[in-house]
This record gives sequence, structure tokens and C-alpha cells, in this order.
Amino acid sequence: MSKQLILLDGSAFLFRAYFSTLSQNLTNNAGFPTGAIFGVINAIKRLQHQYPEAKMIAIFDAKGKNHRHKIYPEYKAHRKPADEELVMQIEPLYGIIRAMGFHFICVDGVEADDVIATLANLAKVHRFDTIIASGDKDLMQLVNGHIQQLDMKGNLLDYQGVVDKIGVKPEQILDLLALTGDSADNIPGVPSVGPKTAIKWLDQFGSIDGIKTNAEQIGGKVGEKLRDNFDLLDLSYRLVQLKFDVQLPCDILDDEPGADNAELSRLYQKYGFKVWLKQLGIEQPVTQVAEATTAPITEIAQAEKPQSDWLVDYTQSVIFTQVDFEYLVKRLKACKNFVFDLETTSLNYMNAQIVGWVFLLDKDSFYIPVAHDYLDTPTQLNFDEVCSKLHPILENPNIGKIGQNLKYDSHILKNYDITLNGIVDDTMLKSYCLNSVATRHNMDDLSVYYLNHQTIHFADVAGKGKKQLTFNQVDIDIAAPYACEDVIVTHKLNEVLAYELVKYPDLYKLYLRVELPLIPVLVKMERNGVELDANALSKQQISVATQMKTIQAQAFELAGDVFNLESPKQIQQILFSEEGLGLEPKKKTPKGAPSTNEEALKLLDHPLVDLILSYRTLTKLNSTYLETLPKQVDLNTKRLHTSYHQAVTATGRLSSSNPNLQNIPIRSEQGARIRDAFIASEGNVIIAADYSQIELRIMAHISQDANLLDAFNNDMDVHSATASTMFNIPMEQVTSDHRRKAKAINFGLIYGMSAFGLAKQIDVSRTEAKQYIDDYFENYPDVLNYMNSTKESAKAQGFVETVIGRRLYLPQINAKNKMLQQHALRTAINAPMQGSSADIIKKAMLDIYAWIGQNNSDIKMIMQVHDELVFEVKASKADELASKIKDLMGGAYQLDIPLKVDVGIGNSWQQAH
Repeated sequence: MSKQLILLDGSAFLFRAYFSTLSQNLTNNAGFPTGAIFGVINAIKRLQHQYPEAKMIAIFDAKGKNHRHKIYPEYKAHRKPADEELVMQIEPLYGIIRAMGFHFICVDGVEADDVIATLANLAKVHRFDTIIASGDKDLMQLVNGHIQQLDMKGNLLDYQGVVDKIGVKPEQILDLLALTGDSADNIPGVPSVGPKTAIKWLDQFGSIDGIKTNAEQIGGKVGEKLRDNFDLLDLSYRLVQLKFDVQLPCDILDDEPGADNAELSRLYQKYGFKVWLKQLGIEQPVTQVAEATTAPITEIAQAEKPQSDWLVDYTQSVIFTQVDFEYLVKRLKACKNFVFDLETTSLNYMNAQIVGWVFLLDKDSFYIPVAHDYLDTPTQLNFDEVCSKLHPILENPNIGKIGQNLKYDSHILKNYDITLNGIVDDTMLKSYCLNSVATRHNMDDLSVYYLNHQTIHFADVAGKGKKQLTFNQVDIDIAAPYACEDVIVTHKLNEVLAYELVKYPDLYKLYLRVELPLIPVLVKMERNGVELDANALSKQQISVATQMKTIQAQAFELAGDVFNLESPKQIQQILFSEEGLGLEPKKKTPKGAPSTNEEALKLLDHPLVDLILSYRTLTKLNSTYLETLPKQVDLNTKRLHTSYHQAVTATGRLSSSNPNLQNIPIRSEQGARIRDAFIASEGNVIIAADYSQIELRIMAHISQDANLLDAFNNDMDVHSATASTMFNIPMEQVTSDHRRKAKAINFGLIYGMSAFGLAKQIDVSRTEAKQYIDDYFENYPDVLNYMNSTKESAKAQGFVETVIGRRLYLPQINAKNKMLQQHALRTAINAPMQGSSADIIKKAMLDIYAWIGQNNSDIKMIMQVHDELVFEVKASKADELASKIKDLMGGAYQLDIPLKVDVGIGNSWQQAH
């Protein structure tokens, strides 16, 4: 088998990786950009997988000028300096490549291409089959019987491949480049000579020498320019000519540096590459558990593995006997607080069952298995007896409970008629209040971010994919270390987060007075659920299917062909190919193909595009709601139960899943029909209470703009009032068109809308839109002042705040990349409004929950969607309850203008609007 060598053009991969990942905004937890690092290392790993036996050498351009600048000082003079966010990733990338065990070469005074040429020549002498990984045309001149080039798209070019792709032989590439020049590198070439002309000459005369010899035969102006610019041609030839004599370590083809996994692990952790960290195979193995004995408490054997220093301070025990359990119960009753967790059969909180109980007191952790049921399971304690003994402890409000995502555990206990009282700390919420964007707030990520500790993951003990076990099927010897580690890590996180959070009194107050007390509110609301009219959704599904068929027929007629409206590839062909409609694409995919995503299609003006977008909307509506919602109704309660998430959005807003109620279309007829299927049970009605224009009211409060405050304080229609001042007309002369434009500006500016965006939304020229915005700020000058001052303070502080002091951090607010910075600046304007709105409705939920009490059969809070709360109430008391809800929501927070609440009553959610 012949020896194989891969020469990686690192600089080419670096720039490609940086720009291709720019829109993804990849960073580590500290906000350090990592897109270029990720892209290059990912490419290297693909090459490793594709050529496992090959030796790889990574070659990069050195800093500063090289020998070509001595030949021509203007060489690459037009190149802009590299983005700072790219430059700062270079040294970390070099470090990772070295730690991976590859030769890394960067030679001063020459370019990467010269090093590659020297190595390729050396490899040929030593009979290596060589692959040059690069998209650079310059390097194609090296391709021969032993050297191939692998381009950025994965195409492997041999000698004939270069001829087919470029139109000349590899040995003619140098002449081709000298003739045509390169504007990017400021290589002049021959004026007016492009690739077609150069290829024709080389085909006719063979080489530059042949072209010069026969220059008189070349007619026209291009012939004159050739003859007049032999000096430029000679200069260009010298600039594109590769060096083959770069000084290299003489043993580079034989030497193997070797990987440094310890350093690689450190770098992967530092820059947040968790998947690659796993691939190193140095994660903590699963802790083993000693055989059950008759000793008082079975201790988990210490694993022979590297552990975090603090982990060894904790004991881990499994309880199998009644004596041991009674001892633990006694300790639980006597303690001030304990860390608590449950191991269960499912993430579905309405149906999950307890498999094991986990506790930590002081530094002693305990796992009580009660429902493992695999073959040869050790005898476990009686399930009902354990529940009975723990019930009063868990309901005792004077014994504090600490956990990670205790909302879930509260739900599971509710399945056994146990109410979890005395929640004093939740590490998920504590982390979220401290900094919502620093990291994700699940235990695994929090442990890495705050403790630099890799936890045992669920997949480590239960497996993955179709073969994944439910926890009751996991061997107790394997389950116990996983369970005990959870409460130990939670305890350690709670200490670290408490130390950090108390530094910020407003955030600590937010945690204690809003987020933590909201847990039982959400538990109650989620368990209440909502009744669903499945028959109404079934009828709507039939109607939607009919509409989709109609749209499909119309699309086929317009296209003049049958195609799959859900296939991006076929849509590309129909819209953009010469055989199709030949439309000009407005956006392209990272691979250069015309984009068919929704954003790109909306930029096209063609009736077929409108049909495709309508078809997609109906398809998504059908799959997301009409088909799925009936399947999500709980078989026991016959109601739909969503899950609300406190620690997901950056701004403090609740999100929901299974189903996601936040994304049901608000303004469309189909969305209205879906909401009409959310109904009240017999004898009840739905109340929908919605904050009116709350974000604009918060803007008025924060900006203290006199005109905006005046409009709200006098209960004027703010959009009409804005139109009146902008267009300088009395309120009674404001038309619906005036109001529509004013409304677009009122809401658009909150979200950082530009003149371009406004022009598109209200269908006017950009100049006219710019004038509207100028007029708006002339009438609301303190709104503009607020926006400007907020941007400046955000840049200085790195965060903005809501009215109650929630901090919304902006990691990219000072990014060198203007696109990322502009997005952060827009967020800085909007986030205080969104976040304050979220805080206010959470306060309202707390007040209403306290008013409703625990056992009020007249009213249930059943949904929270954006700025709206939805209730199911006894029909005979609807008016009375609606009035109280309106008062409580209106008084949830005192702004300088009143909070207005619109309340509706109906038999369905839609009717209540």
C-alpha cells in the first residue's frame, strides 16, 4: 500500500470557515467567537475520517509581508485587514491543531502556497501519493500523476480533472494566472485579458513564451495591450510563480508529533466543543456500586477515575433496607433543608412514574431505588411505604427543598397526591436570573460552565436512540452514581450561584420574589390544562387538505409542470433554472445554490411564489397543530397539557412546548379556527385577558416622552394619536391608512426596524419611510433620546435592564462584526420592553394565583400566551371574575401610565378575544 499525504491549505480553510459560520454566531460560554475554529477543525476531522491512514500537515500563511512584496510592494495592497473576530481565533486554532498531533507549518517570508509546493515536491521524491486540500487555483499547477487536489466542495481533481475544470493543463496554470492577473491579490496581469482569451491563446501557442513569440499574430486592441505590457506579464508571472525551496525540517515526512489529549481536552473545554470532548474518550466513566450487603447503608464504591477535587468530599449510598430508610427519614425530619431529585420513567410529567428517590443532606447523598424492574433486580423497599413516609416531609413548608428544575419534580409528586412545599432554591432558575445568556441552564451545561465538571449524562447510563432504556430498566449499580451525582452537583452549583447572585440585589430579589414563587403557579396551570374540540380540528384538517389540493393545481398550471411543493430542490429547478421560470434568486445557500427558504422567497415577486408560501403555511399548520394537537390530549384527564419553560428565552418570557402555544398564528383565519377548538367544559366559559399595547406603554414609561405619556394617560388610541402628530392632521381626520402606517412605526421602532423594513411593510419608498421615521422622532423626541442613550449604556455596561431590574446581557454589543453588533443594538432597544412585559405578567400570575387559592372550583388559570392570560371559569360567575382579573392584572405593576387590560368572555379561546 502506497504512503499517503494530505497537505491542508489552512489559510484557505480558515477564511472559508469564518465567513460560512458568521451567521451562526458561534461562541463559547464567555462570548469568545469560535466559528472559524469550528469550521477548520471540522474539515480536518472529515479528512481524517475519509483518509484514516494518511499523514496530514496543516500549512498556514505567516503574518506580515513575504518575498512577493519585495518584488512588487503593491502586492495584496487592496486587501482589507482581517476582521478582529477572525484574527483572535487564529492562535487558539493553531493550538488545537498542534494538540491533535498534526504537523503545523507557518514559515515567515513566504506564503502557505510556497510551503505546499515545497512539500508536494518533497513528497513526490519520497513516493508519497499526495492530496492538496484547497480551493486555490494557484495550487492546481502542482497536480500530476502523484498529486491530486481536493477542492472545498469535496471534488477530487486529478490531471484530467484540472483540464476539465479550468480548460488548460496543470503545467499551464501558472501561465494562465500570469495572463489574467488577480484583482484580489493586486496582481496586474495583461489589461483586458480574461480567462477565455488566455485559455484560447494557451491552446493555440502552448505557453507564455509561445504567446510572446507570436504576439504580432494577435490582432485587435487586446493584441496591442499584450504587446504593450510584456513587463506587466513578466511581473505577474514572478508573483504567481511558486517557490519549491522553502526551508523545512528535513524529517517532516517521517516525524510524527503525537497527540496531546490533555491539552486538547483543555482547549475543547475552554472553547466549548463538547461533542469533540466526548470523542476523546476521556469522559468520566460510570461510577460502579458495591454489591448490596447487610451493612447499615451500602456505600457506592469510589470509581478509579479522575474526579473533580470537591466530589470526593461527598459520600454516595444506596438504601435497600428498612433500617437504613428509617435512619434517613429521621435525618430528613430534623434537617433545615436538603437537596432533592427524582428518577422517573418519562419526561412526560402527567404520566411519569417514580423509579427512585435521591437526597443529599450535608455532604451525604442517598439513592432509594423503588421501581427498577430488570431481570434479577435486587429486593427494593416497598414503593407505597416509601411514599407514605416521605409524604409529610415533602409537604412540610418548614423544611427547605433545593433542586434543579423542581417544577418537574413537583409534577411527578402531584401524580402521587403529594404537594412539594418549602422550595427554597432551584439552581436552574438561579442561573437564569444571574445571566440568562451565559449558558444553557440544564445541569450538564451548568456543571461544565460553573464547576468545570463533566457530569455523567443520561445517555451514559441508559443508552441512546431506539435502544435507550427507561430508567426502571437501568441496573441499580449504574443508576445510583448517576442519581447521587445529580444531587451533589446541584448542591455545589447552589453554593457557587448563591455566592454570585447575592452580589446583585435586584437580581436576587427577582429570583426570590418572581421566578421561584412562580414554580407552583406554573405547576397548577399546566395540570389544569385545557379542553380541546378534536372534531373541530378534524373538520379544519379536511378543509385545509382541500385548499392544499387547489393551491397545488394552481401551482402546476403556473409552472407548466408537475412538481413537489415541499421539495426545495424541485422548487429551485422550477423557479430559477432556464428550463423553468428563470427568476433571479435573491439569496443563496452557503453552497451557492439559490435559496428557497421563506425569507428568500418573500423577496420574489411572482404569483407562483405566493402559492408556494401559502402551501407551506398550510402544511406547517396541518402538521404542527391539526394533526398533532388531538394526539397530545392526555388519556386520563382528556385535556391538553403544555409545558411552560422559565429558563429558555433571554428576555424572561415564558416559552411553551408540547404543544407550543406561542406560535399559533394570531391574525390568520386558520389560526383563529385553531383557537376556536380550545373550549370550556360544560357549565364553564373562557376568559381571555390581554395587556393592551403593553410594550408601547413600557416605552412611554421608560423614555418619559411627554407626548407618548399624554396619549396613554388620556386613554387615546395611541396609533391614531401618533398618526395625528406625524401627519399634522386632527384626530378625527385620521384614516385607517394613516393609522396603519403609524402602528407599523410604533411597533417597528421598538424592534429596531429600519427605513428599508418600514418601506417594505407599508409599501412606500425608502425615502418616504425615512421621512416618516424622522417625523415620528420629531414628535416623540425622548423616544429617540432613550434609544440613543440605551445603546451607549449597553455598549458601556454590556447589558440592559427591565423595570424591575432583570439584567439582559448582550455578549455581541461590542463585536467587531457589524452585523452581529447591529443585531445586539436592536436587541438593546427591544429587550427592556419585552423583558418588562414578561416580568409584569409574571407578577400578575402570582397575584392571581394567591387570589384564586388552592381549592377554588369556580376558576382555573389554564394558559399564558405572550401578553395574555386565559382562564376557564364557572359561567354564572364570569362577569364578576373577569372584573377581578382585570383589576389584578392592571395593578400588577405601577407604571407612570395605566396598564390597560382587554378582557373577553366566550365558549372558546377565540370567542373570548
